[in-house]
Amino acid sequence: MTYPDDPSPSLPAGQEALFAAVAAEYDRYRPGVPAEAAQLLADTVRGLPDPTLLDLGTGTGQVPRALLKALPTLAYIEGVDWSRPMLDQARAALTPLLGDCTLSLVQTSADVYAPLAPLPGEDRWTPDLITCCRAYHWMSGPDVLAMAHRIAAPQATLAIMGDGSLWTYEADWTWALRDLIQRYLGPRRRAGVLRDYPEPVRPFQEDLADSAWSEVTEHRVPVTRSWTPEVVLGYLRTTSFAGAELFGERHAAFEDEARALLNELAAGGSLLEEAVFTVLLARRPGGSR
Repeated sequence: MTYPDDPSPSLPAGQEALFAAVAAEYDRYRPGVPAEAAQLLADTVRGLPDPTLLDLGTGTGQVPRALLKALPTLAYIEGVDWSRPMLDQARAALTPLLGDCTLSLVQTSADVYAPLAPLPGEDRWTPDLITCCRAYHWMSGPDVLAMAHRIAAPQATLAIMGDGSLWTYEADWTWALRDLIQRYLGPRRRAGVLRDYPEPVRPFQEDLADSAWSEVTEHRVPVTRSWTPEVVLGYLRTTSFAGAELFGERHAAFEDEARALLNELAAGGSLLEEAVFTVLLARRPGGSR
């Protein structure tokens, strides 16, 4: 079951263009949410009669997709993202999985999000679980946490999750790949065509400690991934630090050189990543559960 999407606000053209051409590749090449992490999320709302999810920065819907598998009783999902192509991809991926679950998608920034509509028979919507996966660093954290406090159910859990990227992962093959990207784009990590990457000012845990969501538990889920050279190239096209638009006319040359480099490093096999997927589960002191 789905609700009509929220009427699309006018978003900056530079932002929309960043992901407009890569939504399908994002869905194909970005690693999903580990099953163990999805189980942690499901456990926070298990036993509630009609658990509801608000997913901020939902992208192609990876969090609700994983949670629907771990929690078949999930009753309502509201996904928020500023990219219409991402939301279109999310709807296509999630609709076959919904069953009796209701899906709403809202095109806006998480910093200024307001709930689309109350659920039928309710005065207002109060999510039981609020998630943000691999996206919190792009947001105004204090504003997002304050908004979550205003709208969340008393017993709600807020989850901030992520596992870095191939830019930050330390291995011989990622070092070589990063060096190649920097030879084309310069030494600074890029964040789209308009700016360099803004490093987080402080750990996410400090934002949470200074917010209403100050009861925090950290969970670390080991993840092993085997990348083929072609999948790495597909992944790079979805990133803000090595997307095709950053290279302009040199993108084909970069991909040719990167493919040759990765094939040499893989030596006929795969490229190993031993990642850690971190889940910060936060609650408000005194919240009932």
